[in-house]
Amino acid sequence: MYYKGPIYRPPSEADSLLIQATIGCPHNRCTFCMVYKNGPRYRVRPVSDVKEDILKAKSHYGLHVQTLFLPAGNTIAMKTEDLSEICSFAKATFPTLERITVYGSSQFIHKKGPRELKRLARAGLGRIHVGLESGDDIILKSIRKGTYTEQQIEAGRWAMAAGIELSLYVILGIGGHERTREHAKETARVINEIAPDFVRLRTFVPKINTPLLEEVVEGRFKMLTPYGVLEEAGSLLERVTISTLLTSDHYTNYINLCGRLPDDKPRLLKEISHALKQDESEFRPFFVGTE
Repeated sequence: MYYKGPIYRPPSEADSLLIQATIGCPHNRCTFCMVYKNGPRYRVRPVSDVKEDILKAKSHYGLHVQTLFLPAGNTIAMKTEDLSEICSFAKATFPTLERITVYGSSQFIHKKGPRELKRLARAGLGRIHVGLESGDDIILKSIRKGTYTEQQIEAGRWAMAAGIELSLYVILGIGGHERTREHAKETARVINEIAPDFVRLRTFVPKINTPLLEEVVEGRFKMLTPYGVLEEAGSLLERVTISTLLTSDHYTNYINLCGRLPDDKPRLLKEISHALKQDESEFRPFFVGTE
């Protein structure tokens, strides 16, 4: 099977079959992301090549594939006709297939519109992992995310209305010390507006070869301390009122916050309060990410 460039998948897709449908990222401007800064350039693989890889996977793994993830960084940007054809083919090839998943930024989901998203859902696309990052427009502009909050809200609602599960990623600390309050407040607002199936927490770690690392080194971006990140997480959770599954399945986080909101909110806030009583030296050390 064919793989080119960095191949990333969400932790929840650890047991999924990976079939590469796109290469690189069509946006590739986020100041915090290093994944595709050195290439390869974005392109879409021919549908026939993707189908060939699906058949190779069938010959190797048999018929009993339950979940399929289609890298790379923004596969939702594919033409709807092509992605639908791939999803339908995968469903026909693997009769026990329960879920097909992709990464997709809000601006590319929004370009699809409700009709095309429903077509993708009918073809078998079951979940989209979306880097929300923040619900604060000033932060989104600063990190060059390429979208804005109202577009994020509309795109998220359209995807869920189409019957596609939505997994939103939030980066704690991405607004730095200057906008930590706005980040928590506005991100909670957007989450409440969308009501996604999952909210996944990540903590900002500066990565090599990124503009945001340069800002950190030059002192133009003041990172939150571990206490600051935990306080921001608590402020965010206090404001989330909708039902969603919260996870923090990532090595960047200081503590593991997992539960069903709003039912588990009191427990999660107690866990944060307990962590804030620890000495900061007990948390993971500062590091610069290399992957």
